[in-house]
Amino acid sequence: MKNVRLPRAVCAVVASVLRGSHDSLNALFVNSGAPLPMPDLAHHSKWKEWLFLCGTNPDCDTLTVLGNILEEFMDTEPRNPDEADRWREDRERVVRTLEENGFRYYRGGRVLPSGAPPEPAYPSSTAVSAPAPRKPTDIDELLLVLLKNLPRAMHPLTHRRRGAVSLVFSSEYDVQDLLHALLRPWIADVRPEEYTPSYAGSSTRMDFLLPVHGTVIEMKFVRDLAHAKKIGEELIVDIEHYRKHPDCDMLWCVVYDPDHLIRNPEGLKKDLEGPRSSKDGTVEVKVLVL
Repeated sequence: MKNVRLPRAVCAVVASVLRGSHDSLNALFVNSGAPLPMPDLAHHSKWKEWLFLCGTNPDCDTLTVLGNILEEFMDTEPRNPDEADRWREDRERVVRTLEENGFRYYRGGRVLPSGAPPEPAYPSSTAVSAPAPRKPTDIDELLLVLLKNLPRAMHPLTHRRRGAVSLVFSSEYDVQDLLHALLRPWIADVRPEEYTPSYAGSSTRMDFLLPVHGTVIEMKFVRDLAHAKKIGEELIVDIEHYRKHPDCDMLWCVVYDPDHLIRNPEGLKKDLEGPRSSKDGTVEVKVLVL
């Protein structure tokens, strides 16, 4: 259901339970599908206003955005016992406010109007009444879905059931392995760590080559502030390597920045995205900062 206008009371209570820095909440809203530009407001009022604006944008699926924003808070009990009581009170307040305004939250980040049958989190292949998700129509649409949602794919692995070992995504290899697992059901020929032709006297190993689709995925994990300042330079060098590879027509540069150390991600995208040509060839570059 698109373009549902959220009551101010719902926006206020959701904003009141959100925790995190300004940058982390900006990223949460953007990754959840909230419309841009973001409101230029103070921390205490920005989040409720941004939620309210979702309902005024005809291209925004408001309830999906709301569910994405709430999912981690609603489904994950704090590990610190001292924080658990407050979390339960806040969670109950969200549930109560949603129901008072005609909505209901379901596990997995789904918010539906009260009385609507919940869509199953994992639809059965025999269920005929539940609408199937639309399949991507091309490789770029598929990659955009998988790559943009890498942080959401990590969530059930980092917050597992009691007694199960939680996974930690603390290095580039950790994130690459998750992406590799997500790619394999969709793409038959995924080649990790193939070497590129030499550039400036050296060659490099690309993270993933999808030769049938003429596509390369390069993953960067921002380790610290010093590394964040060098990401652009590293990607420029990578682009020169990949431009010479005969199977690389499209390059996806994926920068995973969990601590929000890149100060101007939009500037990085603007500087690098688009066709990059030289006498050695042309490659189309796309940049995602997660």
